[in-house]
Amino acid sequence: MTSEEHTDPTASPGDEHAQASHAVDGTDDGFDAAFEFDPTAVDEQEAEQRAEALRDGLGSYALSEEDLAILEGGEAAAEALGRGRALPVLAIVGRPNVGKSTLVNRVLGRREAVVQDTPGVTRDRVKYPAEWAGHEFTLVDTGGWEVDVAGIDARVAEQAEVAVDLSDAVLLVVDGTVGITDTDARVVQMLRRRKKPVVLAVNKVDGPSGESDATQFWSLGMGEPYPISALHGRGIGELLDAAMRVLPEESAVAAPPPEGGPRRVALVGRTNVGKSSLLNRLAGEARVVVHDVAGTTRDPVDEVVELGGRPWVLVDTAGIRRRVHQTSGADFYASLRTQAAIEKAEVAVVLVDGSELLTEQDIRVIQQAIDAGRALVIAVNKWDLVDGDRRYYLEKELERELVQVQWAPRINVSALTGWHTNRLVRALETSLGSWDNRVTTGRLNAFLGELVAANPHPVRGGRQPRILFGTQAQTRPPRFVIFASGFLEAGYRRFIERKLREAFGFEGTPIEISVRVREKRRR
Repeated sequence: MTSEEHTDPTASPGDEHAQASHAVDGTDDGFDAAFEFDPTAVDEQEAEQRAEALRDGLGSYALSEEDLAILEGGEAAAEALGRGRALPVLAIVGRPNVGKSTLVNRVLGRREAVVQDTPGVTRDRVKYPAEWAGHEFTLVDTGGWEVDVAGIDARVAEQAEVAVDLSDAVLLVVDGTVGITDTDARVVQMLRRRKKPVVLAVNKVDGPSGESDATQFWSLGMGEPYPISALHGRGIGELLDAAMRVLPEESAVAAPPPEGGPRRVALVGRTNVGKSSLLNRLAGEARVVVHDVAGTTRDPVDEVVELGGRPWVLVDTAGIRRRVHQTSGADFYASLRTQAAIEKAEVAVVLVDGSELLTEQDIRVIQQAIDAGRALVIAVNKWDLVDGDRRYYLEKELERELVQVQWAPRINVSALTGWHTNRLVRALETSLGSWDNRVTTGRLNAFLGELVAANPHPVRGGRQPRILFGTQAQTRPPRFVIFASGFLEAGYRRFIERKLREAFGFEGTPIEISVRVREKRRR
């Protein structure tokens, strides 16, 4: 029987010849834990010679083209990003429910901003890279601006005003079906005080009959009103042409992207654990809306923050309430965008509320980051609310519930007071360093040789699988491929993963171990 005829119920989807482990299982693998390996004690040249001999031995086994490609190894190194120009910033403002987020999606050409037929869905100022007719710019969606409001609505209005201050030009959106309101007039007054170039968009004009009604908006004194339908795309080209005429080539308010590009960090967790408060604390100012109403954040918010003398992109995300298929409306789309933000990030900081019991949602968020293959840091927030008795039980609780992710750095912080937030950078650098780490083929095979000699795979069905060769196929996250003469059971793969961490570190990153079963060629 050839190796291609083997089947395995634990094999990963899409690869019937491989067994995969994402290294999130517990430590109870049933194998002897006495084995220790010191990679510094291995002579690199001798290890490489041994690996070369093992590789030659693989020639007598049936290998696929994909196997050979893995053995050749390596990924092309990503080119470092150079310092570019500061892209001009165009902010979209207006009162609630005039269609600002719908216009953002129309300009971007995709459903990026959360849209729902109720006022106040957008709350933060959210930035998106955009392009029109060869012009690259940054588009900023804002929450509805209102006057004489309190609570969360006041915070939303403040963020809209900050967006205007940090823009090169403004796109003012009004509702053509309603006409000029007192709030529209107050928005115009606010814009005049800031002396920014303004382009006026009269939205919800779905046909020629509405264009005559749009002329009344000349009285606002903001120049020519452009009748558009953000929902159907009507008039968008003329509006963007006008916006490009007032935008400068280079922003007068935004900084150019830093050399090399900052690392991207997603702040994730269930609702009301303090993600937005932590971002504001790290930034040293109110960058995003914070309120004690659960679910304040809907859209992922990117902010460049300098920590430890270097820039980082921190992404504030919507809190995950429950399983995605059980949510609806704005919460449903916010959950999808949170998942996308995790996948775009390099490291996820999962916040849990130290003042409350760990929940199933906390565990699910952690698993979400692991499944996405992202580096991981667990931050226990609201430490200022945790008394001495609670700290003892919290530590026991975390050890019990997070036994599967003991490899993740854990820090205790208080976003409210700033306590220990300075430790976050060290934890991020540790996890990202492990995420980028590569073990040379020589050292890996020296490790595997000593491990198998000390703890061989048990005999099953009269056969004992033998590890033939191992290589690290990729980083980000680290993925190891082991060629073996038979299937390795799950407990033994967990044992290999645990010993890999002990020998080579990998603190703060998931590890994937794939086992490819290959038999000798027929003579």
